[in-house]
Amino acid sequence: MAVTFREKLQSHRFIVTTEVTPPKGVETSYFLSDAEQLKQYVDAFNVTDNQKAVMRMSPLAVGKLLKDAGHETILQITCRDRNRLALQSDLLGAWALGIRNICVMTGDHTTKGDHPDTKPVYDLDSVQLLDTIRKLKLGYDLSGNSLERSPDFVVGAVSNTDPTQPMQHIKLRKKVSMGVDFIQTQAVYDTKEFACFLEKVKDIDVPIIAGIIPLRSAKMARFMNENIPGIRVPDELITRMEYAKEPVQEGLEIAVQSIRELKNMCRGIHLMPVGQHTHSKEILKMAGLAEGRTQNEQ
Repeated sequence: MAVTFREKLQSHRFIVTTEVTPPKGVETSYFLSDAEQLKQYVDAFNVTDNQKAVMRMSPLAVGKLLKDAGHETILQITCRDRNRLALQSDLLGAWALGIRNICVMTGDHTTKGDHPDTKPVYDLDSVQLLDTIRKLKLGYDLSGNSLERSPDFVVGAVSNTDPTQPMQHIKLRKKVSMGVDFIQTQAVYDTKEFACFLEKVKDIDVPIIAGIIPLRSAKMARFMNENIPGIRVPDELITRMEYAKEPVQEGLEIAVQSIRELKNMCRGIHLMPVGQHTHSKEILKMAGLAEGRTQNEQ
């Protein structure tokens, strides 16, 4: 019998999710092929929402295509591009199309993307959007108007894992108070630091899924340290990448090492490849996460 993502979250199994990036155009074959190859290795596919503020195909459309192909999807939805009317409309539309899982995030500022002159919206912040979803689930919209039937999403939120940032921990608790079902973190490279973060938020009784981004070079590691808030690649890993004969393979081994350590620390991992899923199956096999997984939409 197929098990839903909601049921997996409520169980004690170690969860594996990964990302699908919508195309810059209308070619859909490559991400459908990636998803098919990984179907037996992951529990759900996150569909990114104009990630890094780069214009791509609607995640709602991609989520529907993945669902029709038999994959369970988690629709990422950002606050950057839509006002509260559009956000609520897209959420109701997602439910009507059979998408049952949502992950809320603020979204990178438009100045960081490929349309830097775009006016960002940010009508709601991530906590307010989570509250909006909570209200939709209760049967009314953000203005208090009744809905004709209500959705019942599985709702996720995101967090960085810096244990020295108490304001971020306060914001995380606000998100949890809005009724989230899981937390997805920024990429983890220092599991000792991640353990300190977990200790800081040990009162939060929500499954935490740790982010994994395989390194490809020392240059990539330095770029993330300098440009992506909440990510810190330790100096020893940068040195390791610098002197590796095969940096890509070294990055895979670092990711596998992190996953093995995280297995005993949190409820799952979220694998975020750079580009297509060329090495994703290899990483999961090396980390001992290659057992078959049955996906099913609710």
